[in-house]
Amino acid sequence: MTFRTIIRPTGFVDAPFGYDGQVARLAGTMCWFSAVELLHVGNDGRITTELLPVERLEARLDTATMASDWAALTAPRAPLKLGERTIRLDQPQVMAILNATPDSFSDGGQIATPEDGFAANEAGAAILDVGGESTRPGARAVWEGDEVERVVPLVQRLAAGGAAVSIDTRKAGVMEAALGAGAALVNDVSALGWDPRSAEVVAKAGVPVVLMHHQGSPETMQEAPSYPRGALVEVFLWLEDRIAAAVDAGIARDRIIVDPGIGFGKNVAHNLELMNGLAAIHALGCPLLVGASRKRTIGALHNEAPADRRLGGSVALAVKAAEQGAHLVRAHDVFETVQALRVWRGLRDQALTPRF
Repeated sequence: MTFRTIIRPTGFVDAPFGYDGQVARLAGTMCWFSAVELLHVGNDGRITTELLPVERLEARLDTATMASDWAALTAPRAPLKLGERTIRLDQPQVMAILNATPDSFSDGGQIATPEDGFAANEAGAAILDVGGESTRPGARAVWEGDEVERVVPLVQRLAAGGAAVSIDTRKAGVMEAALGAGAALVNDVSALGWDPRSAEVVAKAGVPVVLMHHQGSPETMQEAPSYPRGALVEVFLWLEDRIAAAVDAGIARDRIIVDPGIGFGKNVAHNLELMNGLAAIHALGCPLLVGASRKRTIGALHNEAPADRRLGGSVALAVKAAEQGAHLVRAHDVFETVQALRVWRGLRDQALTPRF
């Protein structure tokens, strides 16, 4: 007996012209698809699959959940309101990573400055994501007071300069301090599960929040990650539960963003499975953020390249995310990522320009 059916868009096409009823638009993005793979999750955990053209899907929407998922897959996402800034989500936007921590995996302990943030804005980043605690594999928790001291001056300066700022933290006290300093979005790698006060803080502030999937804590998450039903299915169902918990806590559903958590409690195969199946996550009805920049998977696929030599792989994964309808791409190398996405956007613009 089927416990849940997950709809994964596939069969992407360049443009919808001449294919009325045969293609659908993915989550209000510049991506169109002609087929879906149905992942039937049995009560016993077994998965069976079925490939259908879009024009035959409506007849197969035999449960309220499937009909709701289909509506979510094909509905546009509202723009993000971050203070006085409005971030449109009809094209992929870049979230710049600004580490205010001496032990980040990616930058050799170089601490971001306000000038780095403004340069990222100038290079095309829509959001500046400030973090003061490393969550790399094996990292230890940072005392809340130290984290506040690291992030608040940077957030304050960037927000005062007109930037849309996000605070990357799992601690309610840091969230409160950063929001008070001008941050307008919370990016929580624990999906509001680490600090029992965090959901209350976000709900009271009324700001958007990123719920990221993880398995285990940073100290232990890479020891033996396991997904018996497959990474895509289990991440989807986990995020669905966290969205429900956030809504129950008083957070408006239209302020929730989801992130599959590339590299957080996942091996290389899990990460690649998720990147290939990202389009299915749109059925959750929330904007999709993908952060694969400089992650270890890139090094694993290219001679164990160190973090500072993973630019090419990071750009490849950013473009892959865009092709799967990601609304936000989190990146260290802002200029190069923005350039790649603008070239991708140019290709889409040309494809979506009627020729006849």
